[in-house]
Amino acid sequence: MIQNNDLLIITASNGENLKLANRFIQTGKELGATPELLDLTTLDLPLYNPRIHAESGVPVLARQLNTQMSSYKRWVICAPEYNGSIPPVFTSALAWLSVQEEDFRHLFNGRPIAIASFSGGGGMELLLSLRIQLTHLGAQVVGRQLMSNNNKPAKDESIKELLERLMQMEPLQL
Repeated sequence: MIQNNDLLIITASNGENLKLANRFIQTGKELGATPELLDLTTLDLPLYNPRIHAESGVPVLARQLNTQMSSYKRWVICAPEYNGSIPPVFTSALAWLSVQEEDFRHLFNGRPIAIASFSGGGGMELLLSLRIQLTHLGAQVVGRQLMSNNNKPAKDESIKELLERLMQMEPLQL
């Protein structure tokens, strides 16, 4: 049984990916973790704009998001594919997170992250884009990923296996 209370489940959609995130939470609990949900669609975080950043600095909500996310060792990201890539709500949040430290990789560097998607289309472009971006930021992205859609729903055993792999990983000490 896993004995960790450090699992953050992030969703970048209030639809099917929120449902998928809740399945990860349930499975995490069954494995002995105490996962927390972070629904990016509920945050009133402004669209990242370098002009606004230069003039007004980092919004308080973005700083709070950074604090919340940094307190978890491991994350699962559930996101839909938008126009063959990463959803805007995630991209904008990521931009705000990456400008808060001198090293833009600070929050992600060495962090174990699993990725999953429920997409109306294939979802593979999202997973590839997300993997490339997270790896660029220094994250340890779990080798296995979960891709699901209406024709190929996520299996409970796939969610469990992905979480088991993630929970075995430790953040790198850099």
